[in-house]
Amino acid sequence: MEPKKMLRVGSSPFVHSGHTIDQAMRDVFLALLPAVAASIWFFRLQAVAIILTAVISAVAAEYAVQKIRRIPVTIGDWSAALTGLLLGLVVPPSLPLWLVVIGSVSAIVIAKQLFGGLGNNLFNPALVGRAILVASWPVYMTTWTAPYEAVSMATPLSKLNTYVAGISTSATTDAYVVLPHVEDLLLGSVAGSLGETSALALLLGGLFLIWRGHIDWKIPVLYIGTVFGLSLVFSQGLSPLWYASYQVLSGGLMLGAFFMATDWVTSPITRRGRIIYALGLGILTFLIRRGGGYPEGVLYSILLMNMATPLIDRLTKGRIFGAVKNNG
Repeated sequence: MEPKKMLRVGSSPFVHSGHTIDQAMRDVFLALLPAVAASIWFFRLQAVAIILTAVISAVAAEYAVQKIRRIPVTIGDWSAALTGLLLGLVVPPSLPLWLVVIGSVSAIVIAKQLFGGLGNNLFNPALVGRAILVASWPVYMTTWTAPYEAVSMATPLSKLNTYVAGISTSATTDAYVVLPHVEDLLLGSVAGSLGETSALALLLGGLFLIWRGHIDWKIPVLYIGTVFGLSLVFSQGLSPLWYASYQVLSGGLMLGAFFMATDWVTSPITRRGRIIYALGLGILTFLIRRGGGYPEGVLYSILLMNMATPLIDRLTKGRIFGAVKNNG
């Protein structure tokens, strides 16, 4: 009589979330649709062309690299399409399409496939693609247009920095810069990257991901909360609540907090680690916005904390059950 199997030996993970990779990726794609719709509403055909170009380029790049490497083609898992969509949402609406292609291909080839593919990348691929574009073509990547029309306009964070600088130097020409209203930031009728203008659309998508159990609420809540709290304390002589609200609703904070900082591969796996990670993101974003030459700090904050993720996981991992603590 064959003995009953009581023990199963295998490698982790041993507990399944109930979600497959393609299901999770599709849900994130779905969560981004409000931001996509807002970008198309405000920037019309420019948004459509950039988003389609970014997605198609990313999928094509992944297919080509996997064919060259002679490994199974996995474009059906939606991860490449999601990377392309995120890349399309973090670039200006006036960006030439050939640069969109370069950004998407760089995100897939350099930040993802060179590290071994999905699950092995150290950095968020879409942000690496954007960082390459910012470093190589800074003029294109800092040229913004107003919603509904192709007229150059500064982003809310740039205007805010000019406003604060004008007050601190008593320069009347700068002190009376016209700033967008907070409700404009919430709805999205301001200049900026395609997906970062409407904070409300991003918030809806982020809440959907939390409800579906795809992301840990601690990261976006603590990230946004840290920026909000520091802005309340260091409001530069402005109304603390207004200044903090402006910092939270403008720029790429909402997009980064819900859709990039929470990336399953590049964020910590431990609970304590996620708290440290989120606090670090908030502090770095605030410091870069306040003291850096670039008005936005989300991009480099996330990339820097991606780099620190392995160390954070190592320092916050729990003790193995039954193991003896090494005091040496």
